[in-house]
Amino acid sequence: MGSQQQEPWLLEDGKIKVLTKEMRHGHGRSRPIHNMSSSSLRKKSDRTLVSKVPCALLRNILANFQEVILGTKLSILFPAIPAAIIAQFYSLGRPWVFILSLLGLTPLAERVSFLTEQVAFYTGPTVGGLLNATCGNVTELIIAIFALSTNKIAVVKYSLLGSILSNLLLVLGTSLLCGGIANISVEQKYDRRQADVNSLMLLLALLCHLLPMLFNYSAASDALTAEPSLHLSRASSIVMLVAYLAYLIFQLWTHRSLFEAEADDEDCNNGSEEEEAVIGFWSGFAWLVGMTVFIAWLSEYVVDTIEDASDSWGLSVSFLSIILLPIVGNAAEHAGAIIFAFKNKLDISLGVALGSATQIAMFVVPLCVIVSWIMGIKMDLNFNLLETGSLALAIIATSFTLQDGSSHYMKGLILLLCYFVIGACFFVQRTPLNQVDRLVGFGIFLSLPEMKNDGIQTHMQIQWIGFCFI
Repeated sequence: MGSQQQEPWLLEDGKIKVLTKEMRHGHGRSRPIHNMSSSSLRKKSDRTLVSKVPCALLRNILANFQEVILGTKLSILFPAIPAAIIAQFYSLGRPWVFILSLLGLTPLAERVSFLTEQVAFYTGPTVGGLLNATCGNVTELIIAIFALSTNKIAVVKYSLLGSILSNLLLVLGTSLLCGGIANISVEQKYDRRQADVNSLMLLLALLCHLLPMLFNYSAASDALTAEPSLHLSRASSIVMLVAYLAYLIFQLWTHRSLFEAEADDEDCNNGSEEEEAVIGFWSGFAWLVGMTVFIAWLSEYVVDTIEDASDSWGLSVSFLSIILLPIVGNAAEHAGAIIFAFKNKLDISLGVALGSATQIAMFVVPLCVIVSWIMGIKMDLNFNLLETGSLALAIIATSFTLQDGSSHYMKGLILLLCYFVIGACFFVQRTPLNQVDRLVGFGIFLSLPEMKNDGIQTHMQIQWIGFCFI
């Protein structure tokens, strides 16, 4: 503490911001679970060399650069960002642009979490919690918006579905497996109350996805349910956003203690007694805006090149969107959850996996439906039978796994194997993205009931043939 207090140039106001117990609302050393997980990939910066720079402005710039760019174990991936831009500018190969953009998004997503924490030192824990609740999955949201702007609705649905599946099965499964093996002689326990709340939210999201799909199957012809199903999806999206707002109130105000965990000396800045802000408010805000711009830039590259990467590598767009995108985009959170599972802190691991899945299902997905509504694009909550079935089984399997408040490596192994089977399913799926809507329309055409009036039937068939190839 003493050496750091001698360096007031680190922040704009000349002071180091300290997170006191009062700012934690009397919770002592309690910290939001999401923040504790993301901090596991951060490195403590040595400010000795920077403190010797005579110019105060240059010291501040170098200190911010050291904390933001070099203060993460994923800093080795930052060169992928200019590499992706150069590859795009010189047309070095669109598959290369795709993979470099994915690698560049990995540290950016982790740094956004770090910067929201820094801003939260000045805004207070409640506003900081709201920032985490809205910016925690900013990468997926930006990718979805760019995909919507190019009318790639299938990519939006695939990527968001993949984020939910990866958090519920891959991240949680790996965490329980690794934690169970590392603590095989210890009975692993966790607080069921947080898991129960998230499971209920996910079941509500599943209901909102199931009804539009079942609604289409309930009629003799999809032509009669297309518009009603779209209206149902939009109404369900509004309900989901209202439920997510209630979830935020529950999480940040009325039952805040359920979503916090006690941090020991090892996890709180390597033994320091109090947490400190390492950059100022306006610096953190400026870095946050800059990171979001680069995320949007790389997200546009990902959306534009995903079909070329699919053709070049012989992999389906569904596999790249459902399996590859979420793994790379959420690598920082995934690694943090696994690290804390090794330390037998399953409450943190569960909070990260379930919290992120809930945020995607109850906030990002319905928000995309509303945004597409505003843009005049007809996106609904019908993710088709295979995708919705995978989502249902993942949510049900996770709920059964977490029902008794204890864990062992076998539970994690089963969840992980479920993810592998689902991944294999989408790996062998070879339907080209640009033919999905045509096949749907063709299926509707074949399902038209026989009509006694041949003229009407012929007219309807001609309309659907036109619809198939628009």
